[in-house]
Amino acid sequence: MNFNLSPEIEDVRLRIHDFVDEFVLPVERDSSCYNQHENIAAEPLARLREKAKSEGLWAIHMPKERGGLGMSIVGMAACYEEMNRSIIGPVCFNAAAPDDGNMIVLNKVAREDQKQQWLQPIIDGDVRSAFAMTEPPPGAGSDPFLMKTTAVKKGDKWIIHGHKSFITGAEGAKHFIVIAKTSDDKRRGLTAFLFHSDQPGWSIKRRIPIMGPEEHGGHCEIIFDGLEIPDENRLMEVGDGLKVTQIRLGTARLTHCMRWLGLAKRSLSIAVDYAKDRDSFGIKLIDRESVQGLLAEAAMQIEIGRLLTMKAAFKLDSGSFARKEVSMAKVQVADTLHKAIDTSLQLCGAYGYSKDTPLEWMYRYARQARLVDGASEVHRMVMARFLTEEGDNYWNWS
Repeated sequence: MNFNLSPEIEDVRLRIHDFVDEFVLPVERDSSCYNQHENIAAEPLARLREKAKSEGLWAIHMPKERGGLGMSIVGMAACYEEMNRSIIGPVCFNAAAPDDGNMIVLNKVAREDQKQQWLQPIIDGDVRSAFAMTEPPPGAGSDPFLMKTTAVKKGDKWIIHGHKSFITGAEGAKHFIVIAKTSDDKRRGLTAFLFHSDQPGWSIKRRIPIMGPEEHGGHCEIIFDGLEIPDENRLMEVGDGLKVTQIRLGTARLTHCMRWLGLAKRSLSIAVDYAKDRDSFGIKLIDRESVQGLLAEAAMQIEIGRLLTMKAAFKLDSGSFARKEVSMAKVQVADTLHKAIDTSLQLCGAYGYSKDTPLEWMYRYARQARLVDGASEVHRMVMARFLTEEGDNYWNWS
């Protein structure tokens, strides 16, 4: 096993590291650069995005012919981790959810004309996007077969009716992918469609308040009341909606892990710096064995998460859905993110609980990690199913 990054990936990783240090972290530290939703405001974000483009660090996961760097998923893992050493980092490189997941699936499965119309503007940073699948109870959540939103074909158009919830980035998004029920077939009853925000027949009911800081565009409830989508804007074939979802979420779940590892590492670096400087009953906090144990445990869990994420990335690069590997990484890294930040906040005491560091921001943000893109319990079900089916082969090296 070779754990070395290729020279090309290592070069990009180091350039992103330096970019974050030089350009992103100073903006992160400036409270005037945030909007009312505790995310980077439009003007400073636009400046950083233009700078990232000029440095050749833009949309690294997209093909070179479309303006990206054609980075492998293994390369993305190393570079996304560097981006999210800042709480505002990924969006500066056009590598934030939900846009990166939507770009990845469109690049894989859309027709060439669809890529030009729906994908390229997202890559260029001209529009934002959203993926509308989750519904309020009793509709689809982790179980897509509970889908209540319907698409009925009339002539050469599909008519959409339904109700979606927690649609990340919906407020301000221009390009949408919506998953709707097109038949009662258990495996092929869902279909994916593309629509633009300017089309009539849909509306945002509300931007749902959440405990943590929000991504751009928030998490919204959407009502579909007769949205008409031309058949030419169907994504893949009728009945391929579940396949579209699996293709998108496999990589998207892992890109969450990549980013969360960077955030976990950043939280620990804040704690280490504080402990090195803080005096405690005659010695530095960092020299206390109890503190060393807390830091070591968090650091070890981060490294375990990195290895699981890299293995899943390797499997995805090899053409596998890597469902088992992605689920293991998702559970481990979601838990680790919370553990690392909680440890760091504890060691920094009142300083960490205050807004003088980004730890309290991270702490509120981290709680969603065990919920988004499949709750941890669902991923444990996936792992248990593979274990039951594969037995000892669950741990094979091939």
